[in-house]
Amino acid sequence: MKFSFSEEQTEFRNMLRRFLRDRSPTTEVRRVIETEAGYDPEVWRVMAEDLGVAAIHIPEAYGGAGFGISELAIAAEEAGRALLPSPFFGSTVLAATAIAEAGTDAQKQALLPGIAAGGTIAALAAAEPRGGWNAGAFTATASPDNGSWRLSGRKSYVLDGMIADLVVAAARLPEGGLGLFSLPTDSAGLARRALRSMDPTRRLAEITFDGAPAVLLGGPAAGGPAWERVLDIAAICLAGEMVGGAERLREDALEYVSMRIQFGRSIASFQVTKHKAADMLLEVELAKAAAYYAAAAADDDEESDQPLAALASLAKAAAADTYMQTAVHAVQMHGGIGFTHDNDTQLWFKRAKASEVFLGSAADHRERMLQQWNA
Repeated sequence: MKFSFSEEQTEFRNMLRRFLRDRSPTTEVRRVIETEAGYDPEVWRVMAEDLGVAAIHIPEAYGGAGFGISELAIAAEEAGRALLPSPFFGSTVLAATAIAEAGTDAQKQALLPGIAAGGTIAALAAAEPRGGWNAGAFTATASPDNGSWRLSGRKSYVLDGMIADLVVAAARLPEGGLGLFSLPTDSAGLARRALRSMDPTRRLAEITFDGAPAVLLGGPAAGGPAWERVLDIAAICLAGEMVGGAERLREDALEYVSMRIQFGRSIASFQVTKHKAADMLLEVELAKAAAYYAAAAADDDEESDQPLAALASLAKAAAADTYMQTAVHAVQMHGGIGFTHDNDTQLWFKRAKASEVFLGSAADHRERMLQQWNA
């Protein structure tokens, strides 16, 4: 397993960072989150068509670029650093991964090329209002109907559910197993409702299924293993996104204290500020190491001596704690102005708080990690 990025991966990161710095500064982020869509369709089009971001880990046979989870996590890290509002995480990381892991060859041929091109926006509907992201908590049901299926139940916290053209939903099969199903969002029996969220850069929805016709991805035995793999990859990419945001907060806070003068000198020279900056650097670097290691393990699972689920959950738990603590430090180092509306720090603070529980809390993932190691 490699412990450093290749020259191509480094150039890919630099290219994304330059693009997002130019096309999605915080002034643009503030503008697009006030729009109905919540993202800039033109920026997303360029990212998908010119940069290939929507197709990173989708196999070439299905219109993708055929890269690995490491490259996907790099894109997530740079998107998190820029606080990019886009369908990237919901459509590419979550939904496309679910289709790739569970679908038959014919289903992947039908569904993945549109997502890879950026023309189709997909969403993953898994968690429910009173449940978590563990498959055992899913209660939505799928009933057979003349060779097809109909879904019933309610899903919450569906990322980009209001703008999606396609939904991949997790539902309980009659024999008790888990199935992953695909259906267009204009299907009869499917209703969507926007949810209020602390983080305005990440839109969530509630989706209700009332006998909605759906297609089972793969077979009855495919859903359970596919969901575990999807959760692993999603947790790794979310960890990457969070460490990107934490690194940006740390850099911005250090820049601010370096220029802030008090008692005739920069407050960056004060011992208490130095200690806080050192703590932030240590925590962010440790979280980055966990996220990078988990992404490398996902690409080369056979060479890792640890279960991928344990590494993914460790990365997510570490990044969640680090992002939130770094956001708190950053606000404090700004002297309170960091949480005012005019200061951009509050945007990352809100993303940190929302990401802390998305896909499961740090406590949930530490429990999952221990279960894997004790299995």
